[in-house]
Amino acid sequence: MEKLLSEIRKCSLCSSKLPLGPRPIVAAHSDAKVLIIGHAPGTKVHQTGIPWDDQSGKQLRKWMGVTDETFYDETQIAQMPMGFCYPGKGKSGDLPPRPECAPQWHKQLLDKLPNLKLTILIGQYSQRHYLGSRMEKNLTETVRNYSNYAPDYFVLPHPSPRNRFWLSKNPWFEVEVIPKLQEQIAKQLNL
Repeated sequence: MEKLLSEIRKCSLCSSKLPLGPRPIVAAHSDAKVLIIGHAPGTKVHQTGIPWDDQSGKQLRKWMGVTDETFYDETQIAQMPMGFCYPGKGKSGDLPPRPECAPQWHKQLLDKLPNLKLTILIGQYSQRHYLGSRMEKNLTETVRNYSNYAPDYFVLPHPSPRNRFWLSKNPWFEVEVIPKLQEQIAKQLNL
């Protein structure tokens, strides 16, 4: 595992397309029970090198019902984004994750995570990649039908503060889905 993580962290596959240069963000251990697959790191995470070290991460930890200590315990929770480096700024937020990362690294990393019990797919990029045609017509319907992807996957919208509007339009999410997520996390991590 350490050799693979070292290779990922040294990756410069798409460096010419990254405005801040390569800084692959990944965290994993072969004992991990839960895997989080999100979009790509933002500028703050790029600066610190710590996965989900921003407001989105605070919200995600709240949704999951875990402490910072548990969240950053690689023997419990692994972090593998769709794009390992900050992709740059777009018109309405960050650009999509770079397409080179998942084909290059995901299978290799998944092969080294034999104890996974649950994979959390955050946002449309990871859901499209891992669910394919099993996705519903849009992210809202995919999340509404989260139980269709159990026990392997748990689908979530992105926890970004930019999603306040989505959360306010979909109050069922925090009432119905979040308790089920917390129940699954507690079960898989023996909390």
